[in-house]
Amino acid sequence: MAPTKKISIGHYILERLKEVGIDTVFGVPGDYNLKFLDLLEDDKDLTWGNNANELNAAYAADGYARVRGAGALLTTFGVGELSATNGIAGAYAEMLPVIHLVGTPSTGAIAKGSLLHHTLGNGDFSVFMNMYANITAASVHLSLTNAPRQIDHVISESLRRRRPGYIGIPSDIVYNEIEVETGKLDYSIPRNPPDTQEAALKAIIEAIKCAKNPIILADACVLRSNMKKEAAELVKVSGFPVYVAPMSIDVVDHDLPNYRGCYSGASSLPQIKDEVHKADLILELGSERTDVNTGGFTSKLDVSKIIEFHTFVTRVFHSTYEDVSMHELLPLLSKHFPTSAKRDANAIVQSLGPRARRAKTPDGDTMLQDYFWNKVTEYLPERSIIITETGTPSIGAFNVDIPKECIFISQLLWGSIGYTVPSTLGAAMADRSRRVFLMVGDGSFQLTAQEVSVMLHHGVCPIILLFNNDGYLIEKLIHGRNRKYNDFQMWEYAKTFDYFGANIKINQDRATHPFKIGVRSKINTRKEFEAAMDQAISQPDHIHFLEMIFPSYDAPEEALSQIASYDG
Repeated sequence: MAPTKKISIGHYILERLKEVGIDTVFGVPGDYNLKFLDLLEDDKDLTWGNNANELNAAYAADGYARVRGAGALLTTFGVGELSATNGIAGAYAEMLPVIHLVGTPSTGAIAKGSLLHHTLGNGDFSVFMNMYANITAASVHLSLTNAPRQIDHVISESLRRRRPGYIGIPSDIVYNEIEVETGKLDYSIPRNPPDTQEAALKAIIEAIKCAKNPIILADACVLRSNMKKEAAELVKVSGFPVYVAPMSIDVVDHDLPNYRGCYSGASSLPQIKDEVHKADLILELGSERTDVNTGGFTSKLDVSKIIEFHTFVTRVFHSTYEDVSMHELLPLLSKHFPTSAKRDANAIVQSLGPRARRAKTPDGDTMLQDYFWNKVTEYLPERSIIITETGTPSIGAFNVDIPKECIFISQLLWGSIGYTVPSTLGAAMADRSRRVFLMVGDGSFQLTAQEVSVMLHHGVCPIILLFNNDGYLIEKLIHGRNRKYNDFQMWEYAKTFDYFGANIKINQDRATHPFKIGVRSKINTRKEFEAAMDQAISQPDHIHFLEMIFPSYDAPEEALSQIASYDG
Protein backbone atom coordinates (compact mmCIF):
# COMPACT_ATOMS: atom_id res chain seq x y z
CA MET A 1 0.00 0.00 0.00
CA ALA A 2 1.30 3.46 -0.92
CA PRO A 3 2.46 5.68 1.97
CA THR A 4 0.10 8.49 2.95
CA LYS A 5 0.20 11.80 4.82
CA LYS A 6 -2.23 14.37 6.14
CA ILE A 7 -2.39 17.81 4.54
CA SER A 8 -4.95 20.57 4.09
CA ILE A 9 -6.81 20.72 0.77
CA GLY A 10 -5.36 24.15 0.03
CA HIS A 11 -1.80 23.08 0.73
CA TYR A 12 -2.29 19.93 -1.35
CA ILE A 13 -3.29 21.99 -4.40
CA LEU A 14 -0.24 24.20 -3.99
CA GLU A 15 1.99 21.16 -3.55
CA ARG A 16 0.74 19.63 -6.79
CA LEU A 17 1.21 22.91 -8.69
CA LYS A 18 4.81 23.13 -7.52
CA GLU A 19 5.35 19.50 -8.47
CA VAL A 20 4.60 20.28 -12.13
CA GLY A 21 7.00 23.25 -12.14
CA ILE A 22 4.68 26.16 -11.34
CA ASP A 23 6.14 28.84 -9.07
CA THR A 24 3.77 31.72 -9.91
CA VAL A 25 -0.02 31.83 -9.68
CA PHE A 26 -1.64 34.71 -11.55
CA GLY A 27 -5.00 36.17 -10.64
CA VAL A 28 -7.12 38.70 -8.79
CA PRO A 29 -8.32 38.53 -5.15
CA GLY A 30 -12.03 38.00 -4.44
CA ASP A 31 -13.89 37.23 -1.26
CA TYR A 32 -14.41 33.56 -2.15
CA ASN A 33 -10.68 32.90 -2.74
CA LEU A 34 -9.10 34.91 0.10
CA LYS A 35 -8.54 31.94 2.46
CA PHE A 36 -6.72 30.11 -0.29
CA LEU A 37 -4.74 33.25 -1.07
CA ASP A 38 -3.50 33.34 2.53
CA LEU A 39 -1.86 29.95 1.99
CA LEU A 40 -0.42 31.01 -1.34
CA GLU A 41 1.05 34.23 0.01
CA ASP A 42 2.62 32.41 2.96
CA ASP A 43 4.31 29.86 0.69
CA LYS A 44 7.91 31.04 0.19
CA ASP A 45 8.26 28.99 -3.00
CA LEU A 46 5.35 30.70 -4.77
CA THR A 47 4.72 34.18 -6.14
CA TRP A 48 1.29 35.78 -6.39
CA GLY A 49 0.79 37.36 -9.82
CA ASN A 50 -1.36 40.23 -8.51
CA ASN A 51 -2.79 41.06 -11.94
CA ALA A 52 -4.87 44.06 -12.98
CA ASN A 53 -7.83 41.90 -14.04
CA GLU A 54 -8.75 38.27 -14.56
CA LEU A 55 -8.50 38.29 -18.35
CA ASN A 56 -4.95 39.57 -18.10
CA ALA A 57 -4.21 36.91 -15.49
CA ALA A 58 -5.38 34.18 -17.87
CA TYR A 59 -3.22 35.58 -20.67
CA ALA A 60 -0.25 35.76 -18.28
CA ALA A 61 -0.73 32.14 -17.22
CA ASP A 62 -0.84 31.18 -20.90
CA GLY A 63 2.46 32.97 -21.61
CA TYR A 64 3.99 31.40 -18.51
CA ALA A 65 2.87 27.92 -19.65
CA ARG A 66 4.55 28.37 -23.03
CA VAL A 67 7.88 28.77 -21.25
CA ARG A 68 7.50 26.51 -18.18
CA GLY A 69 5.19 23.82 -19.55
CA ALA A 70 2.18 24.63 -17.34
CA GLY A 71 0.59 27.71 -15.75
CA ALA A 72 -2.02 28.58 -13.13
CA LEU A 73 -4.41 31.37 -12.20
CA LEU A 74 -6.80 32.02 -9.31
CA THR A 75 -10.08 33.89 -9.62
CA THR A 76 -13.24 34.28 -7.64
CA PHE A 77 -16.58 32.67 -8.43
CA GLY A 78 -18.80 34.03 -11.20
CA VAL A 79 -17.63 37.53 -12.03
CA GLY A 80 -13.94 36.67 -11.76
CA GLU A 81 -13.92 33.35 -13.59
CA LEU A 82 -16.10 34.68 -16.41
CA SER A 83 -13.67 37.56 -16.92
CA ALA A 84 -10.95 34.96 -17.52
CA THR A 85 -12.98 32.86 -19.97
CA ASN A 86 -11.51 34.37 -23.14
CA GLY A 87 -7.98 33.70 -21.94
CA ILE A 88 -8.77 30.12 -20.96
CA ALA A 89 -10.48 29.49 -24.30
CA GLY A 90 -7.32 30.76 -25.99
CA ALA A 91 -5.19 28.38 -23.95
CA TYR A 92 -7.52 25.55 -24.96
CA ALA A 93 -7.31 26.43 -28.65
CA GLU A 94 -3.54 26.79 -28.51
CA MET A 95 -3.03 23.58 -26.47
CA LEU A 96 -1.68 24.90 -23.18
CA PRO A 97 -2.17 23.35 -19.74
CA VAL A 98 -3.36 26.26 -17.60
CA ILE A 99 -4.89 25.25 -14.25
CA HIS A 100 -7.74 27.61 -13.36
CA LEU A 101 -8.44 27.67 -9.62
CA VAL A 102 -11.77 29.24 -8.67
CA GLY A 103 -12.73 30.20 -5.12
CA THR A 104 -16.43 29.38 -4.73
CA PRO A 105 -19.08 29.94 -2.03
CA SER A 106 -19.15 27.59 0.94
CA THR A 107 -20.63 24.10 0.68
CA GLY A 108 -23.39 25.12 3.07
CA ALA A 109 -24.46 28.12 1.00
CA ILE A 110 -24.43 25.98 -2.14
CA ALA A 111 -26.53 23.26 -0.49
CA LYS A 112 -29.14 25.84 0.55
CA GLY A 113 -29.20 27.48 -2.87
CA SER A 114 -28.60 30.86 -1.20
CA LEU A 115 -29.04 33.94 -3.38
CA LEU A 116 -25.47 35.15 -2.98
CA HIS A 117 -23.59 37.93 -4.73
CA HIS A 118 -21.67 36.91 -7.88
CA THR A 119 -24.45 34.43 -8.73
CA LEU A 120 -27.25 34.65 -11.29
CA GLY A 121 -29.76 34.86 -8.44
CA ASN A 122 -31.35 31.52 -9.28
CA GLY A 123 -29.59 29.20 -6.83
CA ASP A 124 -27.62 27.45 -9.60
CA PHE A 125 -23.99 27.23 -8.51
CA SER A 126 -22.90 24.84 -11.28
CA VAL A 127 -23.65 27.06 -14.26
CA PHE A 128 -20.19 28.60 -14.55
CA MET A 129 -18.32 25.31 -14.21
CA ASN A 130 -20.62 23.88 -16.86
CA MET A 131 -19.59 26.71 -19.18
CA TYR A 132 -15.96 25.80 -18.59
CA ALA A 133 -16.56 22.14 -19.43
CA ASN A 134 -16.27 22.99 -23.13
CA ILE A 135 -12.90 24.75 -22.83
CA THR A 136 -11.08 22.49 -20.35
CA ALA A 137 -9.69 18.97 -20.39
CA ALA A 138 -11.29 18.32 -17.00
CA SER A 139 -13.33 20.35 -14.52
CA VAL A 140 -14.37 19.63 -10.92
CA HIS A 141 -15.94 21.30 -7.91
CA LEU A 142 -14.08 19.89 -4.93
CA SER A 143 -15.80 17.81 -2.29
CA LEU A 144 -14.31 17.01 1.10
CA THR A 145 -14.41 13.25 0.50
CA ASN A 146 -12.96 13.16 -3.02
CA ALA A 147 -10.67 16.21 -3.12
CA PRO A 148 -7.30 14.41 -3.60
CA ARG A 149 -8.58 12.30 -6.48
CA GLN A 150 -10.33 15.30 -8.07
CA ILE A 151 -7.27 17.55 -7.85
CA ASP A 152 -4.96 14.90 -9.27
CA HIS A 153 -7.40 14.10 -12.07
CA VAL A 154 -7.70 17.68 -13.29
CA ILE A 155 -3.98 18.46 -13.19
CA SER A 156 -3.01 15.15 -14.79
CA GLU A 157 -5.59 15.40 -17.57
CA SER A 158 -4.61 19.00 -18.25
CA LEU A 159 -0.95 18.09 -18.66
CA ARG A 160 -1.62 14.89 -20.58
CA ARG A 161 -3.99 16.50 -23.06
CA ARG A 162 -2.23 19.90 -23.13
CA ARG A 163 -5.43 21.80 -22.35
CA PRO A 164 -6.64 23.91 -19.41
CA GLY A 165 -8.15 22.41 -16.27
CA TYR A 166 -10.72 23.86 -13.82
CA ILE A 167 -10.82 23.34 -10.04
CA GLY A 168 -13.59 24.94 -8.00
CA ILE A 169 -12.57 25.33 -4.34
CA PRO A 170 -15.38 25.90 -1.78
CA SER A 171 -14.22 28.57 0.64
CA ASP A 172 -15.03 26.53 3.75
CA ILE A 173 -12.90 23.44 2.93
CA VAL A 174 -9.57 25.15 2.14
CA TYR A 175 -8.11 24.39 5.57
CA ASN A 176 -9.68 20.93 6.01
CA GLU A 177 -7.15 18.15 6.39
CA ILE A 178 -7.29 15.14 4.12
CA GLU A 179 -5.23 11.97 3.80
CA VAL A 180 -3.33 11.70 0.53
CA GLU A 181 -0.89 9.32 -1.06
CA THR A 182 2.66 10.69 -1.28
CA GLY A 183 3.36 9.50 -4.85
CA LYS A 184 3.96 11.72 -7.86
CA LEU A 185 1.36 12.61 -10.48
CA ASP A 186 1.27 10.41 -13.56
CA TYR A 187 0.34 12.35 -16.69
CA SER A 188 2.25 10.26 -19.19
CA ILE A 189 0.67 9.37 -22.51
CA PRO A 190 -0.25 5.66 -22.83
CA ARG A 191 2.26 3.48 -24.66
CA ASN A 192 1.60 2.85 -28.31
CA PRO A 193 -0.02 -0.48 -29.27
CA PRO A 194 3.06 -2.55 -30.28
CA ASP A 195 1.62 -4.22 -33.38
CA THR A 196 0.03 -1.02 -34.71
CA GLN A 197 3.21 0.94 -34.08
CA GLU A 198 5.32 -1.70 -35.81
CA ALA A 199 3.05 -1.57 -38.86
CA ALA A 200 3.20 2.24 -38.94
CA LEU A 201 6.98 2.30 -38.60
CA LYS A 202 7.40 -0.26 -41.39
CA ALA A 203 5.14 1.76 -43.73
CA ILE A 204 7.00 4.98 -42.92
CA ILE A 205 10.43 3.49 -43.53
CA GLU A 206 9.33 2.02 -46.86
CA ALA A 207 7.96 5.41 -47.95
CA ILE A 208 11.20 7.12 -46.95
CA LYS A 209 13.27 4.61 -48.93
CA CYS A 210 11.23 5.30 -52.07
CA ALA A 211 11.28 9.10 -51.82
CA LYS A 212 13.49 11.19 -54.11
CA ASN A 213 12.69 14.65 -52.69
CA PRO A 214 11.65 14.18 -49.06
CA ILE A 215 11.24 17.08 -46.61
CA ILE A 216 10.26 17.64 -42.99
CA LEU A 217 7.59 20.17 -42.00
CA ALA A 218 7.63 20.77 -38.23
CA ASP A 219 4.67 22.44 -36.57
CA ALA A 220 3.08 23.54 -33.30
CA CYS A 221 2.19 20.19 -31.72
CA VAL A 222 5.90 19.40 -31.49
CA LEU A 223 6.27 22.41 -29.21
CA ARG A 224 3.13 21.72 -27.17
CA SER A 225 4.16 18.11 -26.68
CA ASN A 226 7.66 19.12 -25.57
CA MET A 227 9.29 17.17 -28.40
CA LYS A 228 11.80 19.65 -29.80
CA LYS A 229 14.72 17.35 -28.96
CA GLU A 230 13.12 14.37 -30.69
CA ALA A 231 12.30 16.47 -33.75
CA ALA A 232 15.84 17.84 -33.82
CA GLU A 233 17.24 14.31 -33.74
CA LEU A 234 15.13 13.28 -36.74
CA VAL A 235 16.23 16.40 -38.63
CA LYS A 236 19.86 15.58 -37.85
CA VAL A 237 19.66 11.86 -38.64
CA SER A 238 17.73 12.27 -41.88
CA GLY A 239 19.49 15.32 -43.27
CA PHE A 240 16.22 16.19 -45.01
CA PRO A 241 15.40 19.83 -45.77
CA VAL A 242 13.29 21.08 -42.86
CA TYR A 243 10.64 23.79 -42.84
CA VAL A 244 8.55 25.30 -40.08
CA ALA A 245 5.04 26.79 -40.00
CA PRO A 246 4.01 30.20 -38.63
CA MET A 247 2.82 28.62 -35.36
CA SER A 248 6.19 26.93 -34.85
CA ILE A 249 8.91 29.35 -35.95
CA ASP A 250 11.10 28.29 -33.02
CA VAL A 251 10.64 24.53 -33.34
CA VAL A 252 14.03 23.90 -35.01
CA ASP A 253 17.38 25.66 -34.96
CA HIS A 254 17.57 28.20 -37.79
CA ASP A 255 21.34 27.75 -37.99
CA LEU A 256 21.04 24.14 -39.16
CA PRO A 257 22.42 23.60 -42.67
CA ASN A 258 19.16 21.89 -43.71
CA TYR A 259 16.82 24.57 -42.29
CA ARG A 260 15.02 26.23 -45.22
CA GLY A 261 12.43 28.60 -43.76
CA CYS A 262 8.74 29.09 -42.98
CA TYR A 263 6.05 27.54 -45.17
CA SER A 264 2.58 29.11 -45.09
CA GLY A 265 0.93 28.23 -48.37
CA ALA A 266 0.49 31.04 -50.88
CA SER A 267 1.89 33.61 -48.45
CA SER A 268 5.27 31.84 -48.29
CA LEU A 269 8.35 33.30 -49.92
CA PRO A 270 8.20 32.08 -53.54
CA GLN A 271 11.34 29.95 -53.28
CA ILE A 272 10.10 28.20 -50.13
CA LYS A 273 6.71 27.53 -51.69
CA ASP A 274 8.40 26.06 -54.75
CA GLU A 275 10.67 23.80 -52.69
CA VAL A 276 7.82 22.42 -50.58
CA HIS A 277 5.54 21.83 -53.55
CA LYS A 278 8.25 19.87 -55.36
CA ALA A 279 8.63 17.41 -52.47
CA ASP A 280 7.43 13.87 -53.13
CA LEU A 281 7.32 13.00 -49.41
CA ILE A 282 6.46 15.31 -46.50
CA LEU A 283 7.04 14.21 -42.92
CA GLU A 284 4.58 16.48 -41.08
CA LEU A 285 5.41 16.70 -37.40
CA GLY A 286 2.49 17.92 -35.29
CA SER A 287 0.75 19.90 -38.01
CA GLU A 288 -1.95 22.48 -37.29
CA ARG A 289 -3.77 23.28 -40.53
CA THR A 290 -5.38 26.51 -39.41
CA ASP A 291 -6.17 29.43 -41.73
CA VAL A 292 -3.27 31.66 -40.70
CA ASN A 293 -0.88 28.72 -40.47
CA THR A 294 -1.62 27.64 -44.04
CA GLY A 295 -1.83 31.03 -45.76
CA GLY A 296 -5.61 31.02 -45.75
CA PHE A 297 -5.87 27.29 -46.55
CA THR A 298 -3.75 27.75 -49.68
CA SER A 299 -1.17 25.08 -48.85
CA LYS A 300 -3.22 22.37 -50.60
CA LEU A 301 -0.55 19.73 -50.05
CA ASP A 302 -1.28 16.30 -51.55
CA VAL A 303 -2.36 13.82 -48.86
CA SER A 304 -0.78 11.00 -50.87
CA LYS A 305 2.62 12.57 -50.14
CA ILE A 306 2.12 13.28 -46.42
CA ILE A 307 2.99 11.25 -43.33
CA GLU A 308 1.44 12.91 -40.27
CA PHE A 309 2.87 12.47 -36.77
CA HIS A 310 0.51 13.60 -33.98
CA THR A 311 0.15 13.24 -30.22
CA PHE A 312 -2.50 10.52 -30.37
CA VAL A 313 -2.53 9.28 -33.98
CA THR A 314 -0.26 8.68 -36.99
CA ARG A 315 -1.35 8.85 -40.63
CA VAL A 316 0.64 7.41 -43.51
CA PHE A 317 -0.89 8.79 -46.70
CA HIS A 318 -4.50 7.54 -46.59
CA SER A 319 -3.99 5.01 -43.77
CA THR A 320 -4.59 5.86 -40.11
CA TYR A 321 -2.81 4.23 -37.16
CA GLU A 322 -4.92 5.00 -34.11
CA ASP A 323 -3.28 5.55 -30.72
CA VAL A 324 0.22 5.65 -32.24
CA SER A 325 1.77 8.75 -30.70
CA MET A 326 4.79 10.59 -32.02
CA HIS A 327 6.18 10.59 -28.45
CA GLU A 328 7.22 6.99 -28.93
CA LEU A 329 7.28 6.76 -32.71
CA LEU A 330 9.65 9.63 -33.56
CA PRO A 331 12.57 8.30 -31.46
CA LEU A 332 12.00 4.86 -33.01
CA LEU A 333 12.11 6.32 -36.51
CA SER A 334 15.36 8.14 -35.76
CA LYS A 335 16.83 4.94 -34.33
CA HIS A 336 15.83 2.80 -37.31
CA PHE A 337 16.19 5.43 -40.02
CA PRO A 338 17.31 3.68 -43.23
CA THR A 339 20.94 4.44 -44.01
CA SER A 340 20.28 4.49 -47.74
CA ALA A 341 17.79 7.34 -47.34
CA LYS A 342 19.99 9.68 -45.31
CA ARG A 343 20.93 12.97 -46.93
CA ASP A 344 24.00 15.15 -46.49
CA ALA A 345 22.53 18.26 -44.86
CA ASN A 346 25.55 20.32 -45.88
CA ALA A 347 24.94 19.53 -49.55
CA ILE A 348 21.39 20.91 -49.58
CA VAL A 349 22.57 24.38 -50.57
CA GLN A 350 24.17 22.84 -53.67
CA SER A 351 20.93 21.18 -54.75
CA LEU A 352 18.36 23.80 -53.67
CA GLY A 353 20.46 26.93 -53.64
CA PRO A 354 20.93 29.43 -50.79
CA ARG A 355 18.00 29.66 -48.38
CA ALA A 356 15.27 32.19 -49.21
CA ARG A 357 15.39 35.44 -47.25
CA ARG A 358 13.22 38.50 -46.83
CA ALA A 359 13.85 41.18 -49.44
CA LYS A 360 16.27 43.91 -48.41
CA THR A 361 14.75 47.18 -47.28
CA PRO A 362 15.33 50.19 -49.54
CA ASP A 363 17.66 52.82 -48.12
CA GLY A 364 16.19 55.72 -46.20
CA ASP A 365 15.51 56.79 -42.65
CA THR A 366 11.73 56.35 -42.46
CA MET A 367 10.58 53.62 -40.09
CA LEU A 368 8.99 50.82 -42.11
CA GLN A 369 7.85 47.43 -40.87
CA ASP A 370 9.94 45.61 -43.46
CA TYR A 371 12.97 47.52 -42.23
CA PHE A 372 12.10 46.64 -38.63
CA TRP A 373 11.90 42.89 -39.29
CA ASN A 374 15.16 42.90 -41.24
CA LYS A 375 16.96 44.90 -38.57
CA VAL A 376 15.60 43.63 -35.26
CA THR A 377 17.23 40.20 -35.64
CA GLU A 378 20.62 41.87 -35.13
CA TYR A 379 19.61 42.64 -31.55
CA LEU A 380 18.21 39.25 -30.53
CA PRO A 381 20.58 37.25 -28.32
CA GLU A 382 20.42 33.48 -28.05
CA ARG A 383 17.73 32.17 -25.67
CA SER A 384 15.52 35.21 -26.23
CA ILE A 385 11.76 35.10 -25.78
CA ILE A 386 10.10 36.85 -28.74
CA ILE A 387 6.41 37.69 -28.42
CA THR A 388 4.39 39.04 -31.35
CA GLU A 389 0.85 40.39 -31.21
CA THR A 390 -2.00 39.43 -33.54
CA GLY A 391 -1.91 41.49 -36.72
CA THR A 392 1.06 42.83 -38.65
CA PRO A 393 3.55 42.14 -35.80
CA SER A 394 2.81 38.40 -35.80
CA ILE A 395 2.56 38.03 -39.57
CA GLY A 396 5.64 40.16 -40.21
CA ALA A 397 7.68 37.71 -38.14
CA PHE A 398 7.00 34.68 -40.36
CA ASN A 399 10.35 34.89 -42.18
CA VAL A 400 12.49 36.25 -39.37
CA ASP A 401 15.67 34.38 -38.48
CA ILE A 402 15.98 33.77 -34.75
CA PRO A 403 19.07 32.67 -32.80
CA LYS A 404 19.51 29.35 -31.04
CA GLU A 405 17.26 28.27 -28.18
CA CYS A 406 14.79 31.11 -28.60
CA ILE A 407 11.15 30.82 -27.60
CA PHE A 408 8.70 32.40 -30.03
CA ILE A 409 5.21 33.23 -28.73
CA SER A 410 2.26 34.27 -30.89
CA GLN A 411 -1.43 33.45 -30.59
CA LEU A 412 -2.05 32.69 -34.26
CA LEU A 413 -5.05 30.40 -33.83
CA TRP A 414 -7.11 32.14 -31.13
CA GLY A 415 -5.92 35.59 -32.18
CA SER A 416 -7.29 37.63 -29.27
CA ILE A 417 -5.89 41.14 -29.58
CA GLY A 418 -4.22 42.38 -26.42
CA TYR A 419 -3.02 38.89 -25.52
CA THR A 420 0.68 39.62 -25.74
CA VAL A 421 1.07 42.31 -23.06
CA PRO A 422 0.00 40.02 -20.16
CA SER A 423 1.60 37.04 -21.91
CA THR A 424 4.89 38.93 -21.84
CA LEU A 425 4.55 39.33 -18.09
CA GLY A 426 3.94 35.59 -17.71
CA ALA A 427 6.79 34.57 -20.00
CA ALA A 428 9.23 36.95 -18.33
CA MET A 429 8.34 35.62 -14.87
CA ALA A 430 8.65 32.04 -16.09
CA ASP A 431 12.35 32.48 -16.89
CA ARG A 432 14.11 35.63 -15.70
CA SER A 433 17.40 34.51 -17.30
CA ARG A 434 16.11 35.21 -20.83
CA ARG A 435 15.82 38.55 -22.66
CA VAL A 436 12.20 39.23 -23.60
CA PHE A 437 11.06 41.21 -26.65
CA LEU A 438 7.41 42.23 -27.09
CA MET A 439 6.17 43.43 -30.49
CA VAL A 440 2.66 44.84 -30.07
CA GLY A 441 0.36 47.13 -32.06
CA ASP A 442 -1.09 50.31 -30.61
CA GLY A 443 -4.69 49.05 -30.76
CA SER A 444 -3.91 45.74 -29.07
CA PHE A 445 -1.88 47.51 -26.41
CA GLN A 446 -4.88 49.59 -25.37
CA LEU A 447 -6.84 46.46 -24.44
CA THR A 448 -4.43 45.17 -21.80
CA ALA A 449 -1.98 48.01 -21.10
CA GLN A 450 -2.61 47.72 -17.34
CA GLU A 451 -0.28 44.75 -17.17
CA VAL A 452 2.74 47.01 -17.72
CA SER A 453 2.02 48.18 -14.18
CA VAL A 454 2.29 44.57 -13.01
CA MET A 455 5.57 44.19 -14.94
CA LEU A 456 6.95 47.05 -12.86
CA HIS A 457 5.62 45.45 -9.67
CA HIS A 458 7.47 42.20 -10.42
CA GLY A 459 10.60 43.86 -11.79
CA VAL A 460 10.64 42.02 -15.12
CA CYS A 461 12.69 43.57 -17.90
CA PRO A 462 11.18 43.17 -21.37
CA ILE A 463 11.93 45.44 -24.29
CA ILE A 464 8.47 46.64 -25.36
CA LEU A 465 8.36 47.57 -29.04
CA LEU A 466 5.06 49.28 -29.80
CA PHE A 467 3.95 49.70 -33.43
CA ASN A 468 2.14 53.05 -33.62
CA ASN A 469 0.40 53.21 -36.98
CA ASP A 470 -2.63 55.11 -35.67
CA GLY A 471 -5.35 52.50 -35.84
CA TYR A 472 -6.25 48.85 -36.31
CA LEU A 473 -3.97 48.41 -39.31
CA ILE A 474 -4.63 44.72 -40.01
CA GLU A 475 -8.39 45.39 -40.02
CA LYS A 476 -7.98 48.43 -42.27
CA LEU A 477 -6.10 46.24 -44.74
CA ILE A 478 -8.79 43.56 -44.59
CA HIS A 479 -11.84 45.84 -44.71
CA GLY A 480 -12.83 49.41 -43.87
CA ARG A 481 -9.62 51.19 -44.82
CA ASN A 482 -11.16 54.62 -44.18
CA ARG A 483 -13.82 53.63 -41.65
CA LYS A 484 -13.87 55.42 -38.32
CA TYR A 485 -14.43 52.15 -36.43
CA ASN A 486 -10.80 51.25 -37.18
CA ASP A 487 -9.57 54.41 -35.43
CA PHE A 488 -9.24 55.03 -31.69
CA GLN A 489 -7.93 57.57 -29.20
CA MET A 490 -4.22 58.35 -29.54
CA TRP A 491 -2.18 57.77 -26.37
CA GLU A 492 1.21 59.04 -25.29
CA TYR A 493 2.59 55.52 -25.32
CA ALA A 494 6.19 56.46 -24.59
CA LYS A 495 5.02 57.80 -21.21
CA THR A 496 3.48 54.46 -20.19
CA PHE A 497 5.86 53.93 -17.27
CA ASP A 498 4.97 57.35 -15.90
CA TYR A 499 1.23 56.84 -15.72
CA PHE A 500 1.72 53.40 -14.19
CA GLY A 501 3.61 54.83 -11.26
CA ALA A 502 7.24 54.14 -12.06
CA ASN A 503 8.26 57.29 -10.16
CA ILE A 504 6.11 56.69 -7.07
CA LYS A 505 8.25 55.55 -4.16
CA ILE A 506 5.66 53.25 -2.60
CA ASN A 507 5.63 51.19 -5.77
CA GLN A 508 9.36 50.53 -5.48
CA ASP A 509 8.86 49.56 -1.83
CA ARG A 510 6.08 47.11 -2.65
CA ALA A 511 7.69 45.55 -5.73
CA THR A 512 8.51 41.83 -5.50
CA HIS A 513 11.73 42.63 -7.42
CA PRO A 514 13.29 46.10 -7.81
CA PHE A 515 12.61 47.68 -11.18
CA LYS A 516 14.78 50.01 -13.24
CA ILE A 517 13.58 52.17 -16.11
CA GLY A 518 15.64 52.25 -19.29
CA VAL A 519 14.64 53.58 -22.70
CA ARG A 520 11.23 55.25 -22.95
CA SER A 521 11.25 56.99 -26.28
CA LYS A 522 9.14 57.87 -29.29
CA ILE A 523 11.01 56.58 -32.35
CA ASN A 524 10.52 58.36 -35.69
CA THR A 525 13.62 57.33 -37.65
CA ARG A 526 15.84 54.34 -38.18
CA LYS A 527 18.78 56.10 -36.56
CA GLU A 528 16.69 56.73 -33.45
CA PHE A 529 15.60 53.08 -33.43
CA GLU A 530 19.14 51.78 -33.67
CA ALA A 531 20.40 54.10 -30.94
CA ALA A 532 17.53 53.14 -28.65
CA MET A 533 18.06 49.42 -29.26
CA ASP A 534 21.79 49.73 -28.61
CA GLN A 535 20.98 51.23 -25.21
CA ALA A 536 18.22 48.71 -24.42
CA ILE A 537 20.42 45.73 -25.24
CA SER A 538 23.18 47.12 -23.02
CA GLN A 539 20.78 47.33 -20.03
CA PRO A 540 19.38 43.82 -19.49
CA ASP A 541 18.26 44.65 -15.94
CA HIS A 542 16.01 47.54 -17.08
CA ILE A 543 12.54 47.60 -18.61
CA HIS A 544 12.35 49.52 -21.91
CA PHE A 545 9.57 51.05 -24.02
CA LEU A 546 10.06 52.09 -27.65
CA GLU A 547 7.06 53.71 -29.32
CA MET A 548 7.84 53.28 -33.02
CA ILE A 549 6.01 55.61 -35.42
CA PHE A 550 5.17 53.93 -38.73
CA PRO A 551 3.26 55.34 -41.71
CA SER A 552 -0.45 54.62 -41.17
CA TYR A 553 -0.80 51.99 -43.92
CA ASP A 554 2.70 50.56 -43.87
CA ALA A 555 2.68 46.76 -43.60
CA PRO A 556 5.23 43.99 -44.08
CA GLU A 557 5.14 41.97 -47.29
CA GLU A 558 4.04 38.86 -45.40
CA ALA A 559 0.90 40.63 -44.18
CA LEU A 560 -0.05 41.77 -47.65
CA SER A 561 0.37 38.21 -48.97
CA GLN A 562 -1.65 36.76 -46.10
CA ILE A 563 -4.47 39.27 -46.54
CA ALA A 564 -4.65 38.54 -50.26
CA SER A 565 -5.74 35.00 -49.34
CA TYR A 566 -8.08 36.09 -46.52
CA ASP A 567 -11.68 34.85 -46.69
CA GLY A 568 -13.38 36.22 -43.57
